[in-house]
Amino acid sequence: MVAKLVSGALEGIEAYMVEVEVDLANGLPHYAVVGLPDAAVQEGKERVRAALRNAGYEVPQRRITVNLAPADTRKQGPLYDLPIALGLLVASGQLRPAPDFSALLVGELALDGQVRAVRGVLALAMAARAAGLSAVLVPAANAQEAALVDGLQVYAVESLAHAAAVLASPTSECPLPGAVRAELISEPTIGLDMAEVKGQAIAKRALEIAAAGGHNVMLVGAPGSGKTMLARRLAGILPPLSYPEALELTRLYSIAGLLAQHRGIVSERPFRAPHHSVSCAGLIGGGPQPRPGEASLAHHGVLFLDELPEFRRDVIEQLRQPLEQGVVQLARAQAALAYPARLTLVAALNPCPCGFLGDRLQACRCAPGQAERYWNRLSGPLLDRLDLCAHVARLSEGELLDEKEAEPSQVIRQRVLAARARQRLRFESEPDVHCNAQMGPALLRRHTRLDDASKQLLRSAIRQLALTGRALDRVLKTSRTIADLAEREAIATEHVAEALQYRVFTPTA
Repeated sequence: MVAKLVSGALEGIEAYMVEVEVDLANGLPHYAVVGLPDAAVQEGKERVRAALRNAGYEVPQRRITVNLAPADTRKQGPLYDLPIALGLLVASGQLRPAPDFSALLVGELALDGQVRAVRGVLALAMAARAAGLSAVLVPAANAQEAALVDGLQVYAVESLAHAAAVLASPTSECPLPGAVRAELISEPTIGLDMAEVKGQAIAKRALEIAAAGGHNVMLVGAPGSGKTMLARRLAGILPPLSYPEALELTRLYSIAGLLAQHRGIVSERPFRAPHHSVSCAGLIGGGPQPRPGEASLAHHGVLFLDELPEFRRDVIEQLRQPLEQGVVQLARAQAALAYPARLTLVAALNPCPCGFLGDRLQACRCAPGQAERYWNRLSGPLLDRLDLCAHVARLSEGELLDEKEAEPSQVIRQRVLAARARQRLRFESEPDVHCNAQMGPALLRRHTRLDDASKQLLRSAIRQLALTGRALDRVLKTSRTIADLAEREAIATEHVAEALQYRVFTPTA
């Protein structure tokens, strides 16, 4: 007898249906899994045997052939343990599934028959709904994310016996209710507050502009000037996630196997700060079993690269495409994968190797030309993709001992939200554009019209700062955001001037 059940497989952030066919034939006992299974799927044979035996079922002593169709795509991970075990029970006559019950089944089996969590359940549930299935049987630890998908009955199964009971009589079990969207879009709490940062008005203003328009920013300053402290507070002034953004982030973190840290739902904008020893696959994604990298895990949030020149050059150069297009494209021999990476990059670095070039309190100790070589680790095309550069000066003793409380994040966020509201109205007919930093050439021409004085200022800046076409576009986008923060529809000369002051990257002695 041949039993057929439905499972799924992941490909990037998408999923597709996999038919699990189990055949029992006469002959010497043998167990084979075909359909391009990886090592985790092959090792599942022993987990399935032990789980069946310890759950009180009989392990068929016949020739067992399991086919995972389509047979020309690689099947990875332990998520096929549960459908294979249930297929063996159906094929051997120990289980009779309910007629007209179409469900996707995924789950890893423990040796005692318990069902463990797997990666990518949200993407699999979305694919099941698209394929016309009415239900999913998932591990109880993954049930909350599966419940985010409308129009599906979600059964949270604890064990192999529980899953078999649901498959035999789904009407006797109560599926989980759908997730409440209000939980996802509730106002996030502010943890690290800008009020804790003394002084640094210029850097705070740059971060406010970055939050209001989705711009990338670089912080340059001496050691101990507060660059990391400022960067870690950017997430606290960003707008709350919308429901579609939260759903997209939840799917990404589920595929990466990190969703347990967020209790089933990613409800706040991420802040990712990888170490400078990170590899290309760690930052961008990929690997033998492709996973999202730090750039994608910072999607709709902040990617913080501290001590930027200490990162390998070939690694940070990989950020060019995500910063420009908001997506990571991975081309492999067997498939081409795409991971979303629409992020706000915050880069921090010292002005020179010793860290004190241009510092008002301590003299630079670098040899002649050393600072120039230090900055040459960063390519021009990468710097072009940064909208703002703020120089963070060390505070004097008076500023450090000043007890006056600075402006809190909640007040700054209100200005950011007002600017974002103007942008939502501006781009309401553009579903893929949500903030000024995402404007393409056509939108840029339409929404950044300048008066003659502003054009003359830009002409001078192009000559003096040697601005490229991409850098000029960044200036215009930043000017648009500064005007939005000022509640002005027309971009004035002072808005362009402020945007231009953030294009000076290298400090002077």
